Amino acid sequence: MIRLRQRLCAALSLLCAAGSSFALDTATIAASTLSPSCLEYRVVGICYWLHCSLGGCRVRTSVKVRHYVPDAVVSSYSNTGENPWFEVRGMSLPNPTALAGGDGTTNQGNENNLAKFKNADVIGHPGSFAFSEFAASFGYSCAGAGTPFMPYLLSTLDTMAWRYNIPEAVYPEALVPGMREIGGRTTFNLWGNVYPRGGFLHQADDHKAAAVVAQRAGDIVTRRGQIHVYQPLLASSKAGYWPAGALVESNRASGKWQELAPRISSSCEVFPYRGVLGQAQRGDYAWALWRPYSCCKRRGQVFIGSTDFK
Repeated sequence: MIRLRQRLCAALSLLCAAGSSFALDTATIAASTLSPSCLEYRVVGICYWLHCSLGGCRVRTSVKVRHYVPDAVVSSYSNTGENPWFEVRGMSLPNPTALAGGDGTTNQGNENNLAKFKNADVIGHPGSFAFSEFAASFGYSCAGAGTPFMPYLLSTLDTMAWRYNIPEAVYPEALVPGMREIGGRTTFNLWGNVYPRGGFLHQADDHKAAAVVAQRAGDIVTRRGQIHVYQPLLASSKAGYWPAGALVESNRASGKWQELAPRISSSCEVFPYRGVLGQAQRGDYAWALWRPYSCCKRRGQVFIGSTDFK
């Protein structure tokens, strides 16, 4: 317990120091994983294993745990090639099909064009070692699906879908009001629509626009067979291991977000969240995507099943 407190104090010191920095770096991102609020560690059941030896077979049990894992860093930013996580900028440099970014304009001083464009990168979270040590201090821990620094989606390589909304512009989710939306119209907190899952949307608030784009990117990579250029951020289930599934907007049980830029947060939320929304001067934002995993320690050759607590 003393070691855990020391780690938390060290992490908070790093986070405070990072709060005044303009650049988001790997060390800061790694330190952000030491968050009990985002981890949300719980014992949720019991697993049963059949263990056989020369002396015969018997049933052994192990504790089933559930917690969130920081799988990826999702950056949503205006200027192509300027990912706020500066150490990975080289992965998404401008190319002949993906050059400009930013807000739309009518070239009229008395008019306001709310069209915004955001690039998005989904890159494996670099804090896996720090997180594993941290989670292990609570007990047995589960592995996530992300590989550190692995690019799962780079919008500069997904030009047709990301910049032209082909073919998702004609999907029912993109055409029917109320389908796949972040927030609600009746509660006056509608941030935007998930479809079409590209970089353009109409939203006056830059923070909300970036969050919607981050949700779109997370939606893509947590599903298989999408018409985008990407790698699925998914793990396969196995005996005693239940990985996270598809990310669903406003559903905490499918995943949650930890703000990394323009400010570092020590907690995780789902979009839309309330409160003061920090605005990035250059339109660059980043979040860590935490997703839920359940697992139990193997204690036999054959997995019989598990019982969850109510």
